[in-house]
Amino acid sequence: MNILGDIGNTETKVCLVSKNKKILKKIIFPTKNINNSRLNYLFKKYEIQFNKIEKILFCSVVPNTFKIIKKFFSKKTKIKCFEVKNLNLKSLIKIKVNFKQVGSDRITNSISLMDKRNNYIILDFGTATTFDVLIKNTYFGGIIAPGIKLSLNTLSDKAILIPKIELKKINKVIGNNTISAVRSGFFWGYAGLIDNIIKLIKKETGKSFKVILTGGFSDLFKKSIKTKIIQNKDITIKGLIKISKLIK
Repeated sequence: MNILGDIGNTETKVCLVSKNKKILKKIIFPTKNINNSRLNYLFKKYEIQFNKIEKILFCSVVPNTFKIIKKFFSKKTKIKCFEVKNLNLKSLIKIKVNFKQVGSDRITNSISLMDKRNNYIILDFGTATTFDVLIKNTYFGGIIAPGIKLSLNTLSDKAILIPKIELKKINKVIGNNTISAVRSGFFWGYAGLIDNIIKLIKKETGKSFKVILTGGFSDLFKKSIKTKIIQNKDITIKGLIKISKLIK
């Protein structure tokens, strides 16, 4: 069995994956709360048997948290804990940009989908809203826009008269109160942003793409944008499964 994980700015996901690529257990917890005692509690709760682990691999955009997790595993097992960017990925994907400046989660997502036939735009609703452009087996770069939840929380924090709001689909564009006005701005604003960026990517590259949605708000927008999309919430773990084959 392998332990594969994704350390994001907001939350961390750890999966126990069998040899036949089946996800046996999934642990999700806030990244900011992670420490050694918390990890001990979680792995004990989920009855993880460290003596059966063969590989440990994470993609991470929070280096300090990865260090904590790596140190935790070093005390539990002799299996080395790898981070995606520490592996030689050249056999899996070509990268046209500065490798050091691309989040390992975004590279992992691209490896998850990559084939020699199709082009992909990967839209990930995380702490940031990211668009990654994959042309055949080459990562060409991407776009980083403000994250929806982060922007929504910042607005309510900075504007005294705007309360905390849960974002929902809204049919009317013109709001008749503060809450519906904010919901409209964020829902239709981001829908427009998504459609426009996809349109500009197609125009700039002169190519057609399959568009993949993942992340927390993918449910909200999957039927609300003009572009035909495919939703895939397990894209990162599937990428980690592919990458883990590099670990001997």
